[in-house]
Amino acid sequence: SETIDMLIKLTGGKVYDPINGVDGEIRDIFIKDGRIVTPDPSDKVAQEYPLHGRVVMAGGIDPHSHIGGGKVTIARMLMPEDHMGHEVARTDLTRAGCGHAIPSTLTAGYRYAEMGYTAAFEPAMLPANARQAHMELADTPLIDKGAFVMLGSDDFFLRQLSGKQDFSAIKDYIAWTMHAAQAIAVKVVNPGGISAFKFNQRALDLDEKHVFYGVTPRDIILNLARGLKELGVTHPLHIHGCNLGVPGGVETTLATIRGSENLPIHLTHIQFHSYDTEGDMKFSSGAARVADLVNKHKNVSIDVGQVMFGQTCTASGDSMRQFVNTRSADPKKWVVMDIECDAGCGVVPFKYRDKSFVNALQWAIGLELFLLVDDPWRIFLTTDHPNGGPFYWYPHMIRLLMDKSFRKDMMQKINQDALKYSSLPSLEREYTMYEVAIMTRAGPAKSLGLKDRGHLGAGACADITVYDDNPNYEAMFEKPELVFKNGELIVKDGKIVKVVNGATHVARPTYDPAIEKQLRSYFEDFHTMRMENFRLSDDEIVNGGRGSIIVQPTGARTA
Repeated sequence: SETIDMLIKLTGGKVYDPINGVDGEIRDIFIKDGRIVTPDPSDKVAQEYPLHGRVVMAGGIDPHSHIGGGKVTIARMLMPEDHMGHEVARTDLTRAGCGHAIPSTLTAGYRYAEMGYTAAFEPAMLPANARQAHMELADTPLIDKGAFVMLGSDDFFLRQLSGKQDFSAIKDYIAWTMHAAQAIAVKVVNPGGISAFKFNQRALDLDEKHVFYGVTPRDIILNLARGLKELGVTHPLHIHGCNLGVPGGVETTLATIRGSENLPIHLTHIQFHSYDTEGDMKFSSGAARVADLVNKHKNVSIDVGQVMFGQTCTASGDSMRQFVNTRSADPKKWVVMDIECDAGCGVVPFKYRDKSFVNALQWAIGLELFLLVDDPWRIFLTTDHPNGGPFYWYPHMIRLLMDKSFRKDMMQKINQDALKYSSLPSLEREYTMYEVAIMTRAGPAKSLGLKDRGHLGAGACADITVYDDNPNYEAMFEKPELVFKNGELIVKDGKIVKVVNGATHVARPTYDPAIEKQLRSYFEDFHTMRMENFRLSDDEIVNGGRGSIIVQPTGARTA
């Protein structure tokens, strides 16, 4: 870029930068060579942006958003009606796109940037589908991205546990898979349950044995969590727990937290795992119990998976639970499929209704979790896009959390019986701007190990969002005045003014190459491709300079 080596000055903004302890201070920020710098006295400012009365934060980071891979592709094909009325015309800067609940790759990148986000992470990449997932992520413009590879229902790993292989071999397999799939983290979805479904088990609780392998979800979680910790992978095991969406499933969630053995774990879309069984409908909020336990267990972080009202399409690797959800499909069509030796996939359209008792209570449970968990560094803003609703709802969600009067107004519009089984009406907490900056920037960056993202200190990548300081927080966060990516202005007044490509973040823990002998034999016997073709090369992501890779450092490998 012609401007990348110029000194740029952002003058007089109100800065919220939690990683560096800056809470609404009036500060100047200097950018050079795509990074935030402390300027030399001899440097001359080539361009200045006066930001008096504006709020300045690092670019937003979404740590859990389904934007690439097989399930998303299926959802886009399954829901052509989602395209209509949401077309994005080609312009001199942008290419054509479409979609609302399941936007196209191009539209997703544009919408994130227009909302002030500069990074989003695909949380459920199957190893066998990693190539396609990364192709779709590469086609998502403007934002950084990365992906969490799914383990825990794959045949090779379950054979390792069942055969009581040495733990060093299990760690080698975890690390090898992360390399092969070009992943930044590991996710487990319904641990062992996706595999158990293939053997006609219709449920699998935390201490229930898989009918074929004889291992339990607890075994799977503890082995993966311990392996990642010892491999030095920054992000904890990303856990989509057992019994998603099941009334009474809160007991499994509580047991998962209590049984974590102080290992770092991240419980994802925990709203869907916080359902109790009180009342005539046998459906009530367990959010207070979950929040209390999260507050006491500092090894646990969560994201919420907030439900928002309207049409969406659920897309998940959890084929066991998605098969149950097909009875509620709206419109009445769905796809549930098996991926041999790997896991599965379920895509079910869904419409959340504010007058529905269940849907209204789901909405309330998510907000309860946000308001009852004390530490904003351990709770992240998500809708589990698109499962709870599209990510476009984030500005609305922020207003719900920051403005209790607005929240109470919204409560009046939903099924009132649902509120009787939730503590939401009694909660008075309002998030501060500083807490929002933690939850949407600093916290995810720290959790994912993004050392130079999520903050505005010297040396940080100049991913910066500037907002009008508007008391209507939804309007404020919906349309930032300026967004910089790597020091280049990409959005002005909510409109894209330049299109750039973000980087792909990966983690590469070390492993003993001897694991490949066992893997090569396994691939020859059971897979439809050779092990060498299964692995995704750097060149495929870089693609002639179109993309780039940022390798996250991992800790020393321990025995």
